[in-house]
Amino acid sequence: MSGIVKTSRLISKWFTLLVILWAAFNYFFPKTSLWFAPNVSYLLSVILFGMGLTLTKEDFARIAKQPIAVILGTVAHYVIMPLIAFILVQIFHLTGSAAVGVILVGSCPSGTSSGVMAFLAKGDVALDVSIETLSTLLAPVMIPFLLTVYAGKYVHIPTTDLFISTLEIVVAPIILGVLVHTFLRKPVEKVTPVMPLISQVAILAIIGVVFSANHAHLFTTETAIIIPVVMLHNLSGYGLGYLFSKVIHLNKSQQKAITFEVGMQDSSLGATLAMKYFVPAAAIPSTLFSIWHNISGSVLSSYWRTQSEKKEKRTQPKTLIHPLAH
Repeated sequence: MSGIVKTSRLISKWFTLLVILWAAFNYFFPKTSLWFAPNVSYLLSVILFGMGLTLTKEDFARIAKQPIAVILGTVAHYVIMPLIAFILVQIFHLTGSAAVGVILVGSCPSGTSSGVMAFLAKGDVALDVSIETLSTLLAPVMIPFLLTVYAGKYVHIPTTDLFISTLEIVVAPIILGVLVHTFLRKPVEKVTPVMPLISQVAILAIIGVVFSANHAHLFTTETAIIIPVVMLHNLSGYGLGYLFSKVIHLNKSQQKAITFEVGMQDSSLGATLAMKYFVPAAAIPSTLFSIWHNISGSVLSSYWRTQSEKKEKRTQPKTLIHPLAH
C-alpha cells in the first residue's frame, strides 16, 4: 500500500505535466483513447465515488454548523463563473460549440483540485471541502438551469436529460460513497489511500478521450481563441472570488478557500456532459480549463504558501542567546 501512496504523491506532484504530455500523446495518436469515448461518464462516476468515500458525517455536520460561509461561497461560485463565461462569450464573439463549451464549464460545480490547492496554500481546507460538496450536490439543478439561461440561444438544452444524467453521474456515486464509508468504515479506510491514484488515472483517461475525439479541431483558427478565454475565465474567477471573500469579511485562510472554490471548475464533468449531450468540440473548453487551472492554481497556492511561511517567521519570537554561552 505504501508504494501506491508514494506513486499517488509522485503523480500529484507532476500531475499538470502528466496532463500536458498525455494530452499531446492522444493528439498525435488519437486511437489510443477514442475507443473509450462511449463510457467516459463511468470514469467521472469513479472519481465522484472516490470523493464520497472520503466524506464523513463530520463533513456534512460542518456545513450545518457553519452554513453562512459555505452557502455564500457556493452562491458566489454559481453566480460568478457562469456570468464571466457568458460575458467572455460575448466579448470574443463565440458561437456554436465553443460558446456552449465555455458556458458549460462555467456552470459546473467546484473542481476536485481546489481542496488540494487550498491545502498547499494553507487555506481553510474544511471550508473548501464543504463548498465543493454542496456545489456538487446542487449540480443536477444548477447546470440545466444555468445552461438554459446563458446558452439557450446557441443550442437546444436538454434540461430533463441533463438533470437525470447529472443525478446519475454525480450525486448517486457521491451518496453511494458516503454510505459505503459509513457502514464499512474500517475496510474503506484501508483502501482510501488508493483513491487519489484512481481518480488521477480517471481524469487522465477523460482528457485522453477528449483530445482523441477532437484532434482534428484542437489547433485551428476557430478553437485557438478558446485558450485566452479559458485563461481569463479562470483568473477572473480567482480575482472576483477573492474580492467577494474580502467584502464579506472572511479571514485570510477562508479567503484562500473561497478563491479556489470560485475559480476552479469540475472540468471533467463539463467534458463528460459535452461529449454526451452536445458535440465533441464542446468538450474542448473544459479540457483546456483542466490543464490551465492546475497550472494557475499551483502558482497561486505556491505564492500564498510562501507568504504564509514568511509571516510565520516574522511573528516567531527570536531566541535570545546569553553572551556567556559562547
